[in-house]
Amino acid sequence: MLLISCPNCGSRDETEFHYGGQAHVPYPENPNDMNDREWAEFLFYRDNTKGTFAERWLHSTGCRQWFNMLRDTVTYDIQAVYPMGTPRPDAAVRDAAAPATPDSGTASTAPDSTTTGSAAPSTSATSISPTSTASSTTQSGTTAPEGATK
Repeated sequence: MLLISCPNCGSRDETEFHYGGQAHVPYPENPNDMNDREWAEFLFYRDNTKGTFAERWLHSTGCRQWFNMLRDTVTYDIQAVYPMGTPRPDAAVRDAAAPATPDSGTASTAPDSTTTGSAAPSTSATSISPTSTASSTTQSGTTAPEGATK
């Protein structure tokens, strides 16, 4: 789960936000002069970058304001959050200027985190015991309750 820092409301859970696509896509100067292919490319063709990518986000359940985010599409690390209309920050200058803050928006890597996929419910306290002596034995040698199929 991402923790996104809204420029107006502060850090919030990612479920409060909606993704708005690639940031910094300039609107054509004369859209009426464009042919169908050029217009379709403006509307639908976007970069699909692996790594640092500038995105637009909407805080839909909070302040309802749009903002831009610089995020790594591989690690989900949020590198910068900045207002609409502001130029994209240079990642190299940002990394040298300030280290990432604790609520910079990275996925949890804790052992019990659902994002790592390493957590599993404990089954040590549960057991299936036969309810009667008429239980069947499976090929692995364990017993199954009466009525269970092999």
